[in-house]
Amino acid sequence: MRAQKEKPDTRIFIFKVTEWIGKTRGSPYRILAIPGDFTLYQFAEEITGSFDFCFDHPFGFYNHMTRYYDATESYELFFDDRDTCLECPSFTKGVKRIRVNKVFTETGKTMLFLFDYGDNWKFRIELLALEPVQHGKVYPLIVESAGKARSQYGDEEDDGEADEDF
Repeated sequence: MRAQKEKPDTRIFIFKVTEWIGKTRGSPYRILAIPGDFTLYQFAEEITGSFDFCFDHPFGFYNHMTRYYDATESYELFFDDRDTCLECPSFTKGVKRIRVNKVFTETGKTMLFLFDYGDNWKFRIELLALEPVQHGKVYPLIVESAGKARSQYGDEEDDGEADEDF
């Protein structure tokens, strides 16, 4: 995650990112303040970091909330790779050059952020507001954090513990 002081003319995008476990009510969520000139790749890195995930899997953003394969707007890391871009639908764009302010053009827009196509971690993203940069604040910023996120790789309490009852 990179922290930076923003230029005074940069708009800050306020997102609610909810871990989607088949429902959103009661699910852990984060309110993130993201500079509009961040790429979707940088935004994805902030999302995963805010839920204490390792940023180590492919991902995509989709306008279909329940069936990403039925999306009509999508942005995928696969598109940015020469070896996998041809497998993407023709309307898919990459994430390394597309900016947040080009995708989220109006408040209320929601998208699915799908991380790790094997485990299918789903997050509902909603643009809540656009704000001017606040003097002295360093962005990106976690504005609010509610609920304990599930562990990305299972129960950490079991990690590294040896069974001593042979």
